[in-house]
Amino acid sequence: MSFPQPKPEVPQLPQNLLRTIDCQQGAVRAVRFNADGNYLLSCGSDKSLKLWSVSRGTLLKTYSGHGYEVLDADGSYDNSQLCSCSSDKTVILWDVATGQVTRKLRGHAGKVNCVQFNEEATVILSGSIDGTVRCWDTRSRKFDPIQILDEAQDGVSSLKVSEHELLTGSVDGRVRRYDLRMGQLHVDFINSPITCVCFSADGQCTLTSSLDSTVRLLDKSTGEMLGEYTGHKMKGYKLDCCLSSKDTHVLSCSEDGHVYCWDLVEGSLMLKLPVGKAVVQSLSFHPSETRLLTAMEGRVQVWGAEPEETEEDVVVVQQEKA
Repeated sequence: MSFPQPKPEVPQLPQNLLRTIDCQQGAVRAVRFNADGNYLLSCGSDKSLKLWSVSRGTLLKTYSGHGYEVLDADGSYDNSQLCSCSSDKTVILWDVATGQVTRKLRGHAGKVNCVQFNEEATVILSGSIDGTVRCWDTRSRKFDPIQILDEAQDGVSSLKVSEHELLTGSVDGRVRRYDLRMGQLHVDFINSPITCVCFSADGQCTLTSSLDSTVRLLDKSTGEMLGEYTGHKMKGYKLDCCLSSKDTHVLSCSEDGHVYCWDLVEGSLMLKLPVGKAVVQSLSFHPSETRLLTAMEGRVQVWGAEPEETEEDVVVVQQEKA
């Protein structure tokens, strides 16, 4: 009796370049997967926001309405709405299908660095260089924010929302976690301007990157440092970091043209992904699969764990079956 061969383990890291998209919107300031990972959003320095198919690399729609470069964007859970923010101090809520501006939200005193929907897409949260986070009701007739969080002593560079918690990173070197249900604020001090913050998928940890070229993993409830990840270069740019979809790896952009990928537990560098010769501006990890988006200059790259079958390969397989 012969035992079946053990299944080979699926590669955990997105090390194969699947396609490059020339976005033709100036420098791409941010790239983001949508909620299910089938589409991507690219934010351009030419004031446009673009929606693309990830699998085909084709442009589906262009959203025009900002007066200056677009810095961040997010898609709602049901893919019906987008929100984006810009150096023009505004946040825009878009209708995905028509491409029309549903709301233009004004109130920030300076450029808006980051924006995100809450889980139900009933609230948009935006963080600005003016040091505030503003919460906007997407369904209200009123155009005023429903809440303003002004605890930061300097610009808010990054924010993430997860259920009833809001995580913000600021140039003042502090990570703030707001428990919106309990009305509590938890502050962790990192002695360097913060460029990006994230929650881990299990909700137990927070990930922070800062301008001392270090990514740190903190225990969310105690603030204890669980891991430090170094080797990349982040000295003068606001660059992204993230966790892989299964929380196994930590990833960061770098000014040396690579994406660095570390083992979360070991802290060892597992992959140094050569994207190009310029600064890797932004990255986004697929919500469930081993896929990665990177942005450099005017292009977006899509990376996967294994090379994709081309249509010719599929035809050959079908002929063999026939």
